[in-house]
Amino acid sequence: MPEVETVAGPAVSCEDLVKVFRSATGETHALRGIGLEVHAGALAVVAGPSGSGKSSLLTMLGARDRPSAGRLSVLGSDVGAASTRQLSALRRKRIGYVPQRSSESVFQHLRAVDQLRQVASWRGSADHVVDALDAVGLGHRADHLPSALSGGEQQRLAVAIALVGEPSLVVADEPTAELDHANADLVVDALLAAAAAGAAVLISSHDERIMHRGDRLLRLRHGVVSSETTSRDTTAVIDGTGRLQLPPTVLDLFPSRRVIVEVGDDGVRLRAPEVEP
Repeated sequence: MPEVETVAGPAVSCEDLVKVFRSATGETHALRGIGLEVHAGALAVVAGPSGSGKSSLLTMLGARDRPSAGRLSVLGSDVGAASTRQLSALRRKRIGYVPQRSSESVFQHLRAVDQLRQVASWRGSADHVVDALDAVGLGHRADHLPSALSGGEQQRLAVAIALVGEPSLVVADEPTAELDHANADLVVDALLAAAAAGAAVLISSHDERIMHRGDRLLRLRHGVVSSETTSRDTTAVIDGTGRLQLPPTVLDLFPSRRVIVEVGDDGVRLRAPEVEP
């Protein structure tokens, strides 16, 4: 796969990112002050239970929504300050996006191969269209309309559309949810190949097998990043206000939700306060 266009510094960077949804019944805080960076040439996996904010986070990191507060930079563009036209051009030319509902990203009136040709032309590259279909196991379905494809095949088509034309950033929300193990492996292999070619790749997943194939695993809980795991170690996250996000297994050690912080020459120690009789 050819190398993709990259930017200096992180492909995606956000600080104190907040997303609030307002309705007649009140407000829902989907994201509560997230700070992270996504770099070119690596695949990051976002995991967490339903309602943890995964889809809200991926939608914004894919420049498809604006934050309620905080700073978000995607491929050098300030998402909060950019115009609607600028964001539309950025998405069309440089970002591959796979929504949870794959039918939302496919063109129902075009054959699979023609869909990829169209998207590749937007990204300035008409090469490797067939390769993108082959990568997700759909080369033999190139001449079919989406209506003739199964749900899993449409999901793989959505991934191929996201990857064709060497986008700089690929964001995929549960891209293997409807796939068996063999086809899920095909999709993850294709996403890893895009990262190896220089793209920044960010996906969400509930599949434990897939979670650990990325370079980083970010776990979300209640709209914040609770921990980050790499090949070296797992770290807890401290947000911009100084709140420490402990993994659930560690949090269970502090049932009072209070902790004594002791700073010594050899480091920092957390311990539960003594229970008064």
